[in-house]
Amino acid sequence: MVHHTMKISSTMAPSASSNNRVIGLNGVSSGRLGGQSPAWLRWLAGALIVGSLASCTVVPRTYPPAPLPGSVPPVVSVPDEALPGVPLQRGKSLWVPVRWSELPGWGQDSLHEAWNAWVRGCERPVPGQAAPCAEVRQLSIGTPAEQRAWVERRFQPYRVTELDGSVPAGLLTGYYEPIMAASRTPTATYRVPLFAPPSGLRPGQPWYSRQEIDTLPAAQAALQGRAVAWLADPIDALILQIQGSGRLNLVEADGRTRQVRVAFAAHNGHPYQSVGRWLLDQRAINEASWSAIKAWALQNPDRLNDMLWSNPRTVFFREEALSELDARFGPRGAQNVPLTPGRSIAVDPQSIPYGTPVWLATQGPTMNIQRLVMAQDTGGAIVGAVRADLFTGWGGWSDEAYLTAAALKQPLQMWALVPR
Repeated sequence: MVHHTMKISSTMAPSASSNNRVIGLNGVSSGRLGGQSPAWLRWLAGALIVGSLASCTVVPRTYPPAPLPGSVPPVVSVPDEALPGVPLQRGKSLWVPVRWSELPGWGQDSLHEAWNAWVRGCERPVPGQAAPCAEVRQLSIGTPAEQRAWVERRFQPYRVTELDGSVPAGLLTGYYEPIMAASRTPTATYRVPLFAPPSGLRPGQPWYSRQEIDTLPAAQAALQGRAVAWLADPIDALILQIQGSGRLNLVEADGRTRQVRVAFAAHNGHPYQSVGRWLLDQRAINEASWSAIKAWALQNPDRLNDMLWSNPRTVFFREEALSELDARFGPRGAQNVPLTPGRSIAVDPQSIPYGTPVWLATQGPTMNIQRLVMAQDTGGAIVGAVRADLFTGWGGWSDEAYLTAAALKQPLQMWALVPR
């Protein structure tokens, strides 16, 4: 699943998510997390000067009292030990080893809620994760204490930083899977097509732009018979293209209605441009929200195409059946496993590989969480060492999944968990 984030800042990286898969509608925060240099950074600097890493004092941990006769003995977490090894370079990021006690909120998360995402990720294990994946499946029915003890014993946490070891101004946004009404055939109401990839499309080679698709006979001929479904609103079609997938309550030719999924299949090779940014630059709207964009479109029907054509990228879809099991998860992400609401994130794969368990911490107006998530997707706007897009679920305009995704834009800290 490749999504796009709606950019409103001229300094924001091109989205994918361009693309922007995410529906990040607000400006990007530039505040740095924390004020003074963290302890681990001063420790790292000293270690580099002497040429080796100094061992650290073991932090004492309080153990629970002895169990009563006949009771089940508690699972004891592994005590913090001296930091092992050296920082690891992972593409465009540096991972610095830390103790479990340095992870904010560690031990308070309901790990079992992340286990479904972990098990689904293990359907396609990445290098280095095969052995832990076998144990993850066995612990699916484990107690919270057993799951936590296993994670602490089996993994080493690393703080994700910039290549120079500095803590970046991280950013967390959100994306979701929209649910929309659609028709299998065009009608007076449903007139906006969602296309499957045309036969002449070649990966890495630009095809017709959005404007050319709408106006050139050659482009329209190449797309003849390629419509997967028809929507009522061109902006809804644009939203589906930005999010990268969606669910359609589809009216078939015989009048039956069923829910299907349309997933990202390809794009036309043109760069993504935010229509929200285009409207803001013209001072046509004051905020880049979909409600503001739709209101502007209703008031300016003669300029609707100008707005749509300001984004030359068009996304093509494939239809997928939606079984009862499939409906419990989101679309497949870039790791090719189904996304889990609240527990799957899109990352920059040049900083965090797919399949990596990540401890995420964020505080802001939309959410205040510290939890275990899985890196299972990517997006064109998801660029940087500490940058993530949280999959919030699926729904319509008034549902929590959309409202959370639309509002989420706040500072972020990340720790990658590496198998020992």
